Order: sequence, then C-alpha cells, then structure tokens
Amino acid sequence: MTLRTLPGEPPAGPWRAVRVAVLTELIAGTAPAFGPCIVAVDGRSGGGKSTLAQRLSDAVPDSTVVHVDDVAWHAPMFGWTELLADGVLGPLRRGEEVSYRPPAWDLHGRSGQIAVPAGRSLVIVEGVGAGRRELSELIDCLVWVQSDYAEAERLGLARDVASAVNGDPAATVAFWHTWMAAELPFLDADRPWERADITVAGTSALPQPPGKVLVSSLPTDRRCGSLGRGSGGC
Repeated sequence: MTLRTLPGEPPAGPWRAVRVAVLTELIAGTAPAFGPCIVAVDGRSGGGKSTLAQRLSDAVPDSTVVHVDDVAWHAPMFGWTELLADGVLGPLRRGEEVSYRPPAWDLHGRSGQIAVPAGRSLVIVEGVGAGRRELSELIDCLVWVQSDYAEAERLGLARDVASAVNGDPAATVAFWHTWMAAELPFLDADRPWERADITVAGTSALPQPPGKVLVSSLPTDRRCGSLGRGSGGC
C-alpha cells in the first residue's frame, strides 16, 4: 500500500517491520565519540512524530525528548533555528547539560525550562523542521516520518480540537490552515526527506505490527547503517 504524499515528496518503500530496539541500534551507530547521539525526528504535522519519539525514548532509558514546539513557543513560524541551535544543540555538542528558557518564556510568563541532564546517550529532537538544513551539522541522524497527508490532517485536527489548543473548534481549524500555509512551503523548500537517514511510516493506512515500526531506507548516504545488515531477528 502506498502513502498519499504531497507533490515533491516521493512515497518511500518498500516498507519492512523492525523492532523498535533495532531502530534505536541503527540510530546509536551514529553516536559521536563525545556527547550524546542527537537524532532529529521530522515530519508533517499530525504524522506521528511525537509518538515515534516517545517509543524511541522508552527503548533507551538514558534518553531525553526535546519538543521543537517548546523551543518555538511564541516564536515566528520556522524562525527559531538559532534558539534550538544555541539553547539546546550547541550545549549538547559540548557535552553540557541543557537548562534553557527561550526568551518568549520570560516574556509570556511560562514557568519551567527545557532540560536535558548531562550524560544522556540519546537526545531525540522532534517536531516539524527538527531536521532542517541549517541544523545538519548539529544532528547525527535524521529520521523522516512519512505520513499519509490526508490522514495526518484528519487526525491532527481531531487532536487539536480535542485539546482545545486554540480555543473553540472553529479557531483551531483556522489556525491549522494558517499553520499549513507556512509549513507546506517550508518543507517543500527544505525537503528533509531527501537528507533522511531512515524513513519511518507514521500516520497511515499501513498496518503497524505491535512492538515494531515500519521503516524504509532512502537511496542516499545512510549514516544510520544498512537495514540489510545487523538487523537479524528484526
């Protein structure tokens, strides 16, 4: 079965089911000699990025998930590259702990901080644009979550309406379309699927085996290794 993608994004495949542990092993193979392995989980809104990031984190006890939405909170749409680079990825590259409050958090009275303890083996940065081109030198592995576009929109809208993230349902739908007016041209220009080391099937009509994920390698330089080697028993 083929995912319905937007023009410019070729459907990946063939898909194969692998255990989450196998996927984390492939990602761990990109770890630098110093500091944590930093993996970006990128994909379209509503496509299953957060779910995949949490599954990866659950499989690696000393891991942390960083949500791009927290870094980008009240920042211009896709205008947060320096915030993520300077506040999170740079310190991680230096082997430091992260304790970061983006400027908008103080401006708008948000409590807490974005925290990553020192000594993590894996840091998962998830969100639309997590693997954007400008951050390539700060990321060890890029995972693209390919989704069925229509299904991602349906589930994303249902999620946002249920959580009332933008007030009433009408406002939520209106914001979704405003966001898409920025997301679609951004992804079309950045084309992270072309740089992806591993592609994972997210929101789709494809059957998802329990305890496994559907993956497809791309015809590019695969820093995350070959799915044909070292994945016995997947």
